Formats: sequence, C-alpha cells, structure tokens
Amino acid sequence: MPWIDTIDETEASGDLKDAYEALDAQQKKIANILKVHSLNAGAMERQMSLYTHLMFGRSGLSRADRESIAVVVSAANNCGYCVSHHAEALSHYEQDNSLLRRMVSDFQFLDMPDKKARMLSYALKLTTSPSQVSDEDIQELKDVGYSDRDILDMNLIAAYFNFVNRVALGLGVDCSEPDGGESARGKDDPETS
Repeated sequence: MPWIDTIDETEASGDLKDAYEALDAQQKKIANILKVHSLNAGAMERQMSLYTHLMFGRSGLSRADRESIAVVVSAANNCGYCVSHHAEALSHYEQDNSLLRRMVSDFQFLDMPDKKARMLSYALKLTTSPSQVSDEDIQELKDVGYSDRDILDMNLIAAYFNFVNRVALGLGVDCSEPDGGESARGKDDPETS
C-alpha cells in the first residue's frame, strides 16, 4: 500500500473512472505506479500518455535500448519498483542475464558495445550528476552514430524515469505486488524508427 490514499477501480467515478476504463480497454491492468495518481486523474492520463509515447512510439532507439535506460536510471535511484518491472521487460530483448545484473548492480558498461555503453553512461550521468553533463557528452554520443533525435529520446526517457522513480519512492509505491504493470508488454511490440 502506498503512503497516501488511492481510489480503487470499483470506487472510481468521473474522470478517474474514464481513465481506468481507457486503460482497461487497452487490456492493461492498473499498475501501482498509475493507481497512486488516482487522486489526480489528469496526471495519471498524462503520465501514461508520455510513457506510451516515449517507450513505444517512433524512435531510432530500439525497445531494448529504451528498457535499458529505464533499468539503469531506476537502479541508480535505487527504485526497486521500476527496476523489477523494466528488467522483466528488458529480459524479453536481452537474453544475457549477467548483462542485466551488471546493468543493475555495478554500472560497468565497458564490456558492452561502445554505442550502448555510451548511451547508458549518458543516462547514468544525467541521473547522478546532471549539472556535470556537457556538450562533450553529447558529442561522444554523436561520434558513435546517434542522431540528435536519438539523443533527445535518451534524455527524455532518462528524465521520465527520474520523475517516475521519485513518484514511486516518494509515495511508497509497493513493488512486491504483482501488478502486471505498464512494462509488461512482450516481444511482439514493434521496433519503430
């Protein structure tokens, strides 16, 4: 249970009921990270819209790249809720469990392909010391082949997960409840570019 009151689907009315019904129509269970917004249905809808756009919309970043950013940012913030959900989603794309463990525990990206290592290093730096990010960091991303749009998408995804991690950690969102949350989409999601 989070540290604030939430409204269950069976008790919802008005805008919240509409928001829950829209999620239900998409065959999504109401994730704990969304339910914690139930006192502010507009925020719930906008968060889900941004999440869907960033994680499933058109991008030069693969779904595995996006989930990797989510996992690294969430691990750096020690947000067990988001780490568990997005590591599960990432496992659909990344079969190397030792790589997943390294992403979560030691942030050593050196043995990864250089392009992926630079992407994750950027997301980590943006999370742990954002005022230290410089144009040199952006140039390093460009040097390994990322476009300006790719870099923007990296930044937006890292920023989004920093936001969500603070919602989860700041309101006591429970990661032990199996909620089949918003990251539960599987291998059949299209890679878009």
